[in-house]
Amino acid sequence: MSMNDTIASALSKINNAEKATKKVVLLSPSSKLLKQILELLNKHNYVGEFVEETDSHGSRVTLNLLGEINKIGAIKPRHAVKVEEYEKYEKRYLPAKDFGFLIVSTSKGLMTHIEAKKQNLGGRLIAYCY
Repeated sequence: MSMNDTIASALSKINNAEKATKKVVLLSPSSKLLKQILELLNKHNYVGEFVEETDSHGSRVTLNLLGEINKIGAIKPRHAVKVEEYEKYEKRYLPAKDFGFLIVSTSKGLMTHIEAKKQNLGGRLIAYCY
C-alpha cells in the first residue's frame, strides 16, 4: 500500500479509532513529525502514552487513546500562517473559540497555535485537534 501523506493517514486512523471507542491504535509508518504531533497531543491530554517499535518493515507507533478527541485531522495544503492570521484558520478548523488547537510547525519546532501566538511566531499549519 503506497501512501502519500503519512500524517494525514495516521490522524485519520486516530479519528476513526476514537469514533469506534477503541483504546489502542496502531500507526504505521511512523515519522519524526508524527511523534512530535503525538507528544503535543499527549501533553495536552488528548491521547495517552505511545510506544514506537521498529522491525524489518519500518517503524510503528502503538498509541493509547483516552477518548478525549472529538475530531482530529491534517491540514492540507499546509498553509503558511502569520501571527495575525491564526484567527482566520481557527474559525475554519475549530468549532469554537478556545476549543481545541491548531498544530503549527514554527522555526522553534512544533507547537499549538496558542503557544505560537504567545511567542509571536508564524509557521505552517500541520493539523487541528479538538
